[in-house]
Amino acid sequence: MSEPHPDLTGSVIRGLGAFYLILCAMNVAWTFRCIRRGDHVRLWNILGFGRTDAPVAMYWAAYATLLLMTSIVHFTGSGTPDTFIIRMPDWMRVAVDGVLADAMKYFTLSIILFAVVIYYRKALIKPTVAWVLLNISLLLMGLSLTDWDFRQIVGKPDNVPIVSMLFIVGFFTWLYFSRAVDNDERVKQGKPLFEQEENEKILVWPDLVYTELICMVVLTVVLVAWGIGLQAPLEEPANAAKTPNPSKAPWYFLGLQEMLVYFDPWLAGVVFPSLIIVGLMAIPYIDYNKKGNGYYSFSERKFAVITFMFGFLPLWVAMIILGTFLRGPNWNIFGVYEYWDVHKLEVLTNVNLSEMFWGRLEMKPPTAPADAPLWKQIGYILGRESPGFLAVLAYLFALPPLLAATMFRKFFHQMGFIRYMVFVNLLLLMAALPIKMALRWSINLKYIIAIPEWFLNI
Repeated sequence: MSEPHPDLTGSVIRGLGAFYLILCAMNVAWTFRCIRRGDHVRLWNILGFGRTDAPVAMYWAAYATLLLMTSIVHFTGSGTPDTFIIRMPDWMRVAVDGVLADAMKYFTLSIILFAVVIYYRKALIKPTVAWVLLNISLLLMGLSLTDWDFRQIVGKPDNVPIVSMLFIVGFFTWLYFSRAVDNDERVKQGKPLFEQEENEKILVWPDLVYTELICMVVLTVVLVAWGIGLQAPLEEPANAAKTPNPSKAPWYFLGLQEMLVYFDPWLAGVVFPSLIIVGLMAIPYIDYNKKGNGYYSFSERKFAVITFMFGFLPLWVAMIILGTFLRGPNWNIFGVYEYWDVHKLEVLTNVNLSEMFWGRLEMKPPTAPADAPLWKQIGYILGRESPGFLAVLAYLFALPPLLAATMFRKFFHQMGFIRYMVFVNLLLLMAALPIKMALRWSINLKYIIAIPEWFLNI
């Protein structure tokens, strides 16, 4: 009897053969690039106890040949999927799922990767390093596609654009840093900026119009091919008796949907999105640094770039990845190689801050008598949630002056009181999301302030 969900089938193996063939063609083109440039690498000559130069193209040609052989193996071995040996190793599946299936580990890893990109930006922008990282990611993608559960996740018509989006985000992040680092070096050396050298103007007609026409034709062809190759992700008409599990928002709202796990709907769906819009409008008025306008730069706008990229990459793109590929039935977190079992249960007891506080003191939380007047009930509620109110007030009102006297002293003197308070409160509200996420994952904190009587939870 055949396996209902085989990791490999003949069609999958042939498809991967075409994938490796395309990857081979890409590296053949890269090999010719290295030949034209005459790139060499310094190696140790063991026999002569010295060093010698070897052409880089030689290694890329060997790698391209290996990819070609791998593609041939896939095409010729597609008839025996049960014994096909080129597949994702079990130890790698376990290791990857051990990290991604744990939300705290996943978010910590995203922060570490973000810090690595910032710190090692000068090394990562080198074309060879970027090309090596691209090859590694594509090879991991090819190996991962040998897993049945992984294919079900990334192969959904809804999720295919997200996969391409990850590579697009990676490319434009690399493009920004390559331009920014180049301009920073030019400033140090007293040379003109890249934008000042490459400032030749062109006419809208015919140059720009022709370019837009070509882009329109290419995009139309891609969309037509996409529509033919992938089925439209249409489902049956809405049925109140049958709710999809998991029921997910469109990919561009998955970040907001993830916020609903940690905050009340009025905060995650109304307050925070409104503050994001207001904050974006306020940026030109609170920004005192006039450098870096109209050209790429990192050194002249370190804080602004790091803050924006932290909000975009770990807090937005990483949340889209979490909601798309890791959130499964019942909104549980699964690994990318893990079967989405609807019967999976994770017993979590989320506790409010007031319950933790009074429980640690081994005291019963203040509770108003049933016949108490309204003013007395309000007093009991405020007393019960006093730890949460103190924590929120300290975070929003005590922390800004503390930061002004320490880490943000320079910002406070240059911005002035009003602009500084707007700036630091927007920053603290942005930081509230990862803080609340970490508290939920680490100590199962549900709400800092929980007042169900007033439908107010923070």
